[in-house]
Formats: sequence, structure tokens, C-alpha cells
Amino acid sequence: MWGRRKAAAGPIETLIGASAVIEGDIRFKGGLRIDGEVRGSVVADEGAPSMLVLSERAKIVGAVRADSLVVNGSIEGPVLAEDTIELQPKARIRGEVSYRSLEIHQGAVVEGRLTHLEAERPSLKLASSKD
Repeated sequence: MWGRRKAAAGPIETLIGASAVIEGDIRFKGGLRIDGEVRGSVVADEGAPSMLVLSERAKIVGAVRADSLVVNGSIEGPVLAEDTIELQPKARIRGEVSYRSLEIHQGAVVEGRLTHLEAERPSLKLASSKD
């Protein structure tokens, strides 16, 4: 709508199902969809396009990094969207969110700082913050 640019997203190659609970860090390439729970960081490999999609049932407790993110679930930890992040109505994020392009739907909640990224590539602490 109105010339909005959507991220060039490839196909979702990997799915973590709704009944899955993963304890540990995940590294991925390409597209990843999470419907279950991950207790650890979810980080895309650098150098290749990546997209992470979280359904409304998804939960991540740990750091998140990908080129493009579509969030309709919950994240507890720092989030880095190298390109775009779309927060859909049921999105809940507790932690700092760094982004280049941001779209927030009515109903989405962010408890933390929103930081727009400049041209240089940022770094992200990968240690999960457990309060």
C-alpha cells in the first residue's frame, strides 16, 4: 500500500511446529517459521537473505536476529531486524528492538526501546537475558 516496500523473502524452508519446545540456540539460513517455543537465541547466518516468521502461538526467550521478521507471537530478549520488522496485532516483545524499517499493527505491544538503525551494521548480544 502506498509504495511500501516488502522484504524480498524467499520461501519458508524450515518449520518448528506448535507442539515443539526447543532448548538451545538456533542458527538458520533462508526462511524459518516458528509456531512452537524456543528457549535460546534464534539467529540467521550473515551473508544470505533471511526471514523469520512467528505465528501467534510462537514464543522465543532469547535474542533474535534476521534480515526480515514478521512477528505475531512473543519474544523476550533483544531483537535485531537488519531490514524490516512487521509487528502484527498479537505481537508481544519485551526487549530492545533495532530495525531499519518498522510496521506496527494496532494491538502489537513492545515493552522496551525501539532503535532505528543507521547505515553501519549493528551488533547484537546473543546471551539470553533471564530476569
